[in-house]
Amino acid sequence: MSVSRVAVAAALGWAAILPQAARAEQIENPVAVFSGLDKITAVITSFQVPLNEAHRFGQLEVTPRVCYSRPPTEEPKTSTFVEVDEIEEDNSRKRIFTGWMFAESPGLHAVEHPVFDVWLTGCIDPSRPPEVTSEDGSGEAAPAEIPKDND
Repeated sequence: MSVSRVAVAAALGWAAILPQAARAEQIENPVAVFSGLDKITAVITSFQVPLNEAHRFGQLEVTPRVCYSRPPTEEPKTSTFVEVDEIEEDNSRKRIFTGWMFAESPGLHAVEHPVFDVWLTGCIDPSRPPEVTSEDGSGEAAPAEIPKDND
């Protein structure tokens, strides 16, 4: 094999490995967590919505289709694909939003309505045990405290 063929083979080998290494693990979650603002009362409400189920918030009906997060050891990136309908006075529905929302950028793709705002705050899996992390946010478990004798 000539040097140029070896170089091409090596480059192709690295090309096959790098895309997999660059991709962060994506965790699918069955529940999306939203916050909603009622602009009339100035009250912010947090609500959890299972995937493919509709949740009513004021005149809006929020239906998440997928909700992805990443492990605590990775850079945060939480997203959901959601559909939001406005329920009219005659109970008809008008789609006002279809798209991705990102918890780390709530203003980027939040639903802005004259009376209600809705944005993603997280994704959860109630069946998964909570991650143990340190208080400094490093993702490493904090050492257990040794009880002191009170003699």
